[in-house]
Amino acid sequence: MNLQTIIEKLNLTLLTEERDFSSIQIESGYQSDLLSCVMTGAQPQSIWITLIANINIVAVASLLEISAIIITENAQPNQETISRANMEEIVLLSTSASNFQVAGQLWDLGIKDH
Repeated sequence: MNLQTIIEKLNLTLLTEERDFSSIQIESGYQSDLLSCVMTGAQPQSIWITLIANINIVAVASLLEISAIIITENAQPNQETISRANMEEIVLLSTSASNFQVAGQLWDLGIKDH
């Protein structure tokens, strides 16, 4: 499924720069607030759901080639984190929904774990 569809269906707020989101294919999803778990469990071209909003999420996503991060519960990254995400071409998205709600919505859309 492409990222544009996910953004629209989940009514997500874009935090990073506009891009052609319809060309970004999401193969799977992963949800965790523990960076060490993400490091061992997330897959490339996935979407990561987390409450974490600090710069470390960009480093992990870049290392693992994660395409996008959904930051939940209205947690907001600082400008340094957003700038780094733009540099690394990691899409940051925001929602007021909980991790649990977002994971369920993605599952209903057909985004499964690996």
